[in-house]
Amino acid sequence: MLDSITPLLTDPAAWAALMTLVVMEVVLGIDNLIFISILSNKLPPEHRQRTRRIGIGLALIMRLGLLAAIGWILGLTQPVFDLGWVGAGFETEFTWKDLILIAGGLFLIWKATKEIHHAVDTRPSDDLLEKNKKEIVISNVGTAIFQIILLDMVFSVDSILTAVGMTEHVPIMMVAVIIAVMTMLLAADPLANFIDKNPTVVMLALGFLLMIGVVLIADGFGAHVPKGYIYTAMAFSALIEGLNMWKRNASVKKEAAEAALIAQQQKEEAKG
Repeated sequence: MLDSITPLLTDPAAWAALMTLVVMEVVLGIDNLIFISILSNKLPPEHRQRTRRIGIGLALIMRLGLLAAIGWILGLTQPVFDLGWVGAGFETEFTWKDLILIAGGLFLIWKATKEIHHAVDTRPSDDLLEKNKKEIVISNVGTAIFQIILLDMVFSVDSILTAVGMTEHVPIMMVAVIIAVMTMLLAADPLANFIDKNPTVVMLALGFLLMIGVVLIADGFGAHVPKGYIYTAMAFSALIEGLNMWKRNASVKKEAAEAALIAQQQKEEAKG
């Protein structure tokens, strides 16, 4: 093992592949991190950080395990069945990877739709206990972790297959995955806290999950959408939301300054 790693340390191409792969893995990890943040924020505050760390730790274990079984991962790209006989207008050969992506996409769409419905539902409930159940969508850490594991598997398969397509050296893949997951771990709490404090960002993040779910399903059916388009759209949407937040904060400060000025004027008039 050491003999296979030592030549890579002095190979500029290996370092370039590592840097490229780290960036790619971090970008691909954004989807996973958004889902974990939204899901953990539905838990009571005392369980949130621990759940995020468990979820990201499981993502690391799953990715490293898949790399260790690289031959099995490559086998996921082999056709399982063919629907060519039905005359469908899409890719008719389905692999295990396709089926995993489709299942993951459907789960993401279901989860995001459920959260959006919960956020916009204004119907009052007669039963206080039922109301509390609606307000706390997930109160069980085990349920949250189970859902995180399901999506970790989908994102891990996509992540590892991307890594395999970029380099043939497993040690480089492992180092890139470890660095990317550690970056996710550092960013998890700040991102989750930011989403929790800004309700409009929650809706934006749920919209991202809907879009990612649709893209996963499309990818499973052979309609490959370039990842660059997806992340460009997400970055543009985040920029617009950032401008909206800046405008709201500026409006609040302006109103506070105007109120202080009016109060000062009234105070001076009272003295006069």
